[in-house]
Amino acid sequence: MDRFICIHGHFYQPPRESPWLEAIEIQDSAFPYHDWNERIAAECYAANAVSRIWDTRGRIVQLVNNYADISFNFGPTVLLWMQKYATEAYEAILEADRQSVEKFSGHGNALAQAYNHMILPLANSRDKTTQIIWGIKDFEYRLKRKPEGLWLPETAVDLESMDIMAQHGIGFAILAPSQARRVRSIGGNEWQDVSGGRIDPGMAYRISLPSGRVMNLFFYDGPISQALAFEGLLNNGETFANRLLAAFPDNHSSPRLVHIATDGESYGHHHRGGDMALAHALHYIESNGLAQVTNYARYLDEHPPTHEVEIFENSSWSCVHGIERWRSDCGCNSGGNQGWNQGWRALGRTTSK
Repeated sequence: MDRFICIHGHFYQPPRESPWLEAIEIQDSAFPYHDWNERIAAECYAANAVSRIWDTRGRIVQLVNNYADISFNFGPTVLLWMQKYATEAYEAILEADRQSVEKFSGHGNALAQAYNHMILPLANSRDKTTQIIWGIKDFEYRLKRKPEGLWLPETAVDLESMDIMAQHGIGFAILAPSQARRVRSIGGNEWQDVSGGRIDPGMAYRISLPSGRVMNLFFYDGPISQALAFEGLLNNGETFANRLLAAFPDNHSSPRLVHIATDGESYGHHHRGGDMALAHALHYIESNGLAQVTNYARYLDEHPPTHEVEIFENSSWSCVHGIERWRSDCGCNSGGNQGWNQGWRALGRTTSK
């Protein structure tokens, strides 16, 4: 079969511990839970570890560990909390990666992540190196294997960060389609402009780095990822599955990957029952032989890049101005309070190396 599907979830929560108590205090807004870590763990992290598949009569026919069938990364800081306070979900995540190594020809589902969710292009070279090495070491400590890919926080990227990743054995990263600048066949001469999110997401790409190293890149399907995160695509698992399947061209003759990337918290926290929609979609696709579910590392191993890409440096998936939302008052914000602004960010701005 030449139809492949990969769903990536980026799971992350910032440290919420009080620096005085070294514990999370009661957070009233998370009621009826003690705090937001506990609430999100129950609604999403634990739910995806034992998700339910229902039949047409409303009966549970199967319990599945979604992590065994999707690509995912967890921020080291939330894993540290889960190891202490959500032990069953934590162990299920580790077990799912072990299962995926067996299922996907030695390639596990889990990706590493830069340790503290730092916006790497804003860091100096030493801090970039520290964040990448710590992320890799934390991954190796928990998963007992070397990571093949690494999640860049907010997919914020520059060539130096990727060069450091490649130097430390990382083979690929995931970016937004808007971060691609131009592409050409490997060894070819003519570049094609793909700015504005026009890159074909159905294959892996290779980028040449200043040191002579290379990095492999996947650019996720923007419209489907957007629909999942903000347009209610998780309201129905079969609808979700059919949206993924519809992304395959009718006349394609070569292997093609349909893949999406969103915050993992979409599956159960941002969208109630989203874990079950995910489980149903994957079950529907696999049980009907409509496509082959895979992960990035296995797909890359079996279908190496035929095209190279150039990117827009200092770009991200969540700021149309590049990375300005983390260093200036560009207008991008969470929408939490209309009266707030981010003008204060420029006060601490530095360009030191």
